[in-house]
Amino acid sequence: MATYEDFEKLDVRVGKVVGVEDFPEARKPSYKLNIDFGKELGIKKSCAQLPTNYTKEDLKDKLVLGVVNFPPRQIGPAVSEVLTLGVPDKDGNCILIEPTKVVPLGGRLY
Repeated sequence: MATYEDFEKLDVRVGKVVGVEDFPEARKPSYKLNIDFGKELGIKKSCAQLPTNYTKEDLKDKLVLGVVNFPPRQIGPAVSEVLTLGVPDKDGNCILIEPTKVVPLGGRLY
């Protein structure tokens, strides 16, 4: 069972998608994202399986949540620096977790 101290180790922040590219080399349909996490963290890269529910235009300027303190992960020819958070829809495809109000970039989940 996880403890509250385990939860505190995760650094989940609000970011804004500032760039989206196709990722044809991925095994499953995916995008490469550039996400701005504010002045403290800057722009980080993420790879996410989102094309089923989002177009590139849908994602541009969207606020998202991401875990920013995992080690970078090599995904094919790309490096993912953050884990963009989502939940599965009824078919198992990713729906992003996003703030419903405008909040400062880099704000930490608590």
